[in-house]
Amino acid sequence: MGSAKYTELGAFLRSRRDRIRPADVGLPAGPRRRVPGLRREEVAQLAGASVDYYNELERGAGSQPSEQMIAALARALRLTADERDYLYRLADRPVPAPGGVTAHVHPGMLDLLQRMPATPAQVITDLHVTLVQNPLAVALLGDQSGFSGPRASFVHRWFTEPEARQLYPEADHATQSRAFVADLRAAAARRDAKDTEAASMIRTLLHASPEFAALWGDHDVAFRRDDRKRIRHPALGVVEVNCLNLFSEDGRQRLLWFTPALGTDSADLLDLLAVLGTQDVVESRS
Repeated sequence: MGSAKYTELGAFLRSRRDRIRPADVGLPAGPRRRVPGLRREEVAQLAGASVDYYNELERGAGSQPSEQMIAALARALRLTADERDYLYRLADRPVPAPGGVTAHVHPGMLDLLQRMPATPAQVITDLHVTLVQNPLAVALLGDQSGFSGPRASFVHRWFTEPEARQLYPEADHATQSRAFVADLRAAAARRDAKDTEAASMIRTLLHASPEFAALWGDHDVAFRRDDRKRIRHPALGVVEVNCLNLFSEDGRQRLLWFTPALGTDSADLLDLLAVLGTQDVVESRS
């Protein structure tokens, strides 16, 4: 990577960091803050990077950042789509196509996610690739961010990996399967005719899963806008929740959040979930 691009990358990161107020990303202002923007260590924390590594990037030195790190920095710094693409080009990395695990998350959705600390919430694509989760969503659903390629889609894992179905009680599997297929058909139809991502996923599942093929042949179509779900948690047992959706303008991304189902003890269970955190779910749902 050329030194001129490295220098510009560092300057660009500094300029974006300087414009964000701590409150914009859920951080306390704290005492003795000499500048209104974020500190380097705060950006590193938000992006999941070491402080030393981030300092090197701002100095225009260090190793070439990975695509995953660029995506994390773009989210931490609330970059627009154009700014995110510019950051990829400065790092000499290809700008990813929409929909993958490094897809750009709209800053408005990130802001809403940040403002829901007491509610499990996450942003996913229309193909059910998880882009970002808040801590309570990780605690409830497990960390869904460690997958790549076709496996990044929960729908793909649902029909090809039996362990993915542990998230729901067995009695609910048929209902979930039918809902996933109907939602995928709606999402695929909404995409551009030249799109290959959804078409490739459908071809793979038709070949890999007789269940998917049979349901696909029914031609059911319906976006999942709101659901009442039963989630199996390894420590809390079954938690019954309402799953609500907010769609982006192009339909490619959704903010999901989970609220206690009325008439159940789920409100108490979700309160307990905040105490338990992720300690009981990280390994069991990886």
